[in-house]
Amino acid sequence: MSQYQSELLRLMEERGYVHQITDAAGLDALAARQVVPGYIGFDATAPSLHVGSLVQIMLLRRLQQAGHKPIVVMGGGTTKVGDPSGKDESRRMLTGETIQANIASIRRVFERLLTFGDRPTDAVMVDNDEWLSKLGYIELLRDVGPHFTVNRMLTFDSVRLRLEREQPLTFLEFNYMILQAYDFRELANRYGCRLQMGGSDQWGNIVNGMELARRMDGAELFGMTTPLLTTADGAKMGKTAAGAVWLNEDQLPAWDFWQYWRNTDDRDVGKFLRLFTDLPLAEIERLGALEGAEINAAKVVLANEVTRLVRGEDAARSAEATAAATFSGGGVGEDLPMLVLGGEPRRIAAILTDIGFAASGGEAKRKLAEGAVKLDGAVVTDPAQEIALAPGQEARLSLGKKRHGVLRG
Repeated sequence: MSQYQSELLRLMEERGYVHQITDAAGLDALAARQVVPGYIGFDATAPSLHVGSLVQIMLLRRLQQAGHKPIVVMGGGTTKVGDPSGKDESRRMLTGETIQANIASIRRVFERLLTFGDRPTDAVMVDNDEWLSKLGYIELLRDVGPHFTVNRMLTFDSVRLRLEREQPLTFLEFNYMILQAYDFRELANRYGCRLQMGGSDQWGNIVNGMELARRMDGAELFGMTTPLLTTADGAKMGKTAAGAVWLNEDQLPAWDFWQYWRNTDDRDVGKFLRLFTDLPLAEIERLGALEGAEINAAKVVLANEVTRLVRGEDAARSAEATAAATFSGGGVGEDLPMLVLGGEPRRIAAILTDIGFAASGGEAKRKLAEGAVKLDGAVVTDPAQEIALAPGQEARLSLGKKRHGVLRG
């Protein structure tokens, strides 16, 4: 039996999103009696977010499913500064035009997962550059500065860890937590926002915003964080040996996105089904309890459900069909990565890097030496071996049991 009265916190608890809540009883009572507008901020440093951000996007989806209002805050302003949390070095500076283009691209994923509009529980997307760029420096120092002490700011992990490692932390980045705190206060005044959510590394920033709004406006705000999300083997979500798992199709083909979820560790299947799909909990319990070869069926369900939510029905159906052709029939599915050789002989080591199976020539040579590379089922070990295909001819390239591609003449 859940300790919570509101559908919001019951849903969050059952699905495994809750790590810390600033005042659980107060937020529970508020959510039980009214629509609670809640926000999460996303910086626009690239044209797409990656899988590491998906749990936060799903948080906003759950907020809306429970009858409350999601506010997606795009960091058009804070992206110009750069969040030092978890970073070893300063971010490169982006132009305003690049940031706006990134926001437009990122919006597409949110439009699949949230319902936008003018109704009380419809989502809105706002850009914090709208108010941050209008702040006068002296005004900010006078009005907001007195509510922050450098002593306390130096204790935050995002600052402390950089200083302990003797890595530069610019004054620009040092201001990030002040601007994020100001965002919460501004959203409370503009949209009646009462809740900020985020990953566990954002706890200090969230509390800063609550305290700033309380001191300046007497507002009562709430914060909630999710557990640090790692895979069962300790890896950070959203990263693979081949690079980031991007949410947008332009940055990562649907097949590779689907395959990422299909390759989930057995121990993570139940957790990921709760966090990243809308399947009923009873069905998730059944799937998560499968063992041996049967757990693979649950992984296909996970891959299909997440791909359907993020990329759409057609992408999920196409990726599953490709998997069936590739793994069951020994054929070549339509969605597999393809490299056109153009009739010219190419060395297999170069082919592995060009198709994205290896990050470097050295890694390609290691994979070949391990016997992990096959061409039409035959093991290839010599990095200097040249591959040539006639026009229209195809060959299947495999790396291990799970990565496959197509070479075409």
